[in-house]
Amino acid sequence: MSYTKLSKEVSYALRHAPWEYELELDKNGWVSIDQLLQALHQTTEWKYIEFSDLKMMIDNSEKKRHEIEGSSIRALYGHSVPMQIVKEAAIPPKFLYHGTAHNFLPSIEKSGLSPMSRQYVHLSEDIETASLVGKRKDRNPIILVIDTENARAKGTNFYLGNEKVWLADNIPSKFLEVLKNEDTL
Repeated sequence: MSYTKLSKEVSYALRHAPWEYELELDKNGWVSIDQLLQALHQTTEWKYIEFSDLKMMIDNSEKKRHEIEGSSIRALYGHSVPMQIVKEAAIPPKFLYHGTAHNFLPSIEKSGLSPMSRQYVHLSEDIETASLVGKRKDRNPIILVIDTENARAKGTNFYLGNEKVWLADNIPSKFLEVLKNEDTL
């Protein structure tokens, strides 16, 4: 079994299209594992998937996209569903990072970072992760440094997505700075 493929299927169901699976997420994004398994069992590919497979999928994942608590499962971040998944505000490190494509920079400088089709802006704790994320959009991405202390002081909320991903509703441009190449040395 491909746990990567299963993770992508579960992510799609929990982050983007729960209605396609007839899943009902609560306000925190949780859904009953039985309900998810029942939905997956409707397909040929996932007909025999079990709770233990979901557990292995989570345990073997480097990115920690999902979590199980009791008899429920949820995606930790990346939601594009219309309902707002409630996150608890947390205090981030002094600086967070966001990798993006060069062509987005003029818009970001004007309007700041916004969630676009997602519910939150995704931020990284380290430059390397931000660079990997940015490389999905640009071979040589721009890395933005977010001054979280000043942003928080002016009312920006940050939320913990997982141990490497932080979330925010939006980040005004005055709290962003482009990381210069010499800054990474």
